[in-house]
Amino acid sequence: MHRHVLYPGSFDPVTLGHLDIVERASRLFDRVTVVVADIGKAGLLPVGERVDLFRASVQGLPGVEVHPFSGLLVDEVRARGASAVVRGIRTQGDYEHEWTMAGVNALLSSDVEYIYLLARPQLAAISSTLVRDVLRHGGALERLVPAPVAAVLAGRSFPHA
Repeated sequence: MHRHVLYPGSFDPVTLGHLDIVERASRLFDRVTVVVADIGKAGLLPVGERVDLFRASVQGLPGVEVHPFSGLLVDEVRARGASAVVRGIRTQGDYEHEWTMAGVNALLSSDVEYIYLLARPQLAAISSTLVRDVLRHGGALERLVPAPVAAVLAGRSFPHA
């Protein structure tokens, strides 16, 4: 049986928490497709750059690929031949948000399963929002984002990050 899961998000930017979810999902599924939403919540990085940075971050991880996407998640799941969606949960707020999204998606397509992985305690505080805030204030990113992301963002100025 070929098990294929999608991991959707804006990943603006990708964090060590996101990377941990991908690594753990890759042990549970034969294939993990990260789908990067074409419109990020914050608009920090364009979708092409977010895709490239995620690809660089998962380089060498077997069975993982990264692609941009737009539209409805359930349509993307069908188009890519996946049977499930994986998401990470850091907080109670994340759980409530994911519960609502899964409910709406189930109304649109009842044949997609939703798998939730709890964030590891040492990574639970890391969010893309927090990374953007650290970036705006010139803080070190190495303990928050994968090395390729830290290298690219360190050399830039984002006054409105």
